[in-house]
Amino acid sequence: MGNGKPTRRKLSGEARTSAVSQGRHEYHCKICSHPKREEIEQAFLTWDSPVRIAKNFGVSRDSVYRHARAVLLFDKRSRNLHSALERIIEKAGDVEVNAAAVVSAVAAYAKINASGQWVERSEHINLNELFERMTRDEMEAYAKDGILPAWFEHTVGATGSDSRGSENDR
Repeated sequence: MGNGKPTRRKLSGEARTSAVSQGRHEYHCKICSHPKREEIEQAFLTWDSPVRIAKNFGVSRDSVYRHARAVLLFDKRSRNLHSALERIIEKAGDVEVNAAAVVSAVAAYAKINASGQWVERSEHINLNELFERMTRDEMEAYAKDGILPAWFEHTVGATGSDSRGSENDR
């Protein structure tokens, strides 16, 4: 430290990629010179197993990881969680899984936006406020016939009549 010599810090993850010389990497990299480089990168980005990628394209697993780190594929891959979850959901009919695993994968899939970010969605509706907005005629129609105004059903979503279904559904 104090001896005047530069020190090398070990960096982890994507921070380490900034230390990679692109020219040196490209010169030595089996994947950069591979005729199916784009297919290899696409397989990695869509969460194909690096072991499977290596086997399918005749490269080593280590070279897949080195290349991915050097050209910043890990960050892109992590934003593509939809692809990983799609693989799980698609396999549900082919392998023995329990319903809870499939439901969990679907629920997780629904919470990831197009940017690969986890988004918790929640809705809170105060029904009292909605009833207070109803006119006297709308209140009487609801009390007499159980008919809610169209704006009410649109605001709330499914209502009792929707969940009961039609005569054909019974």
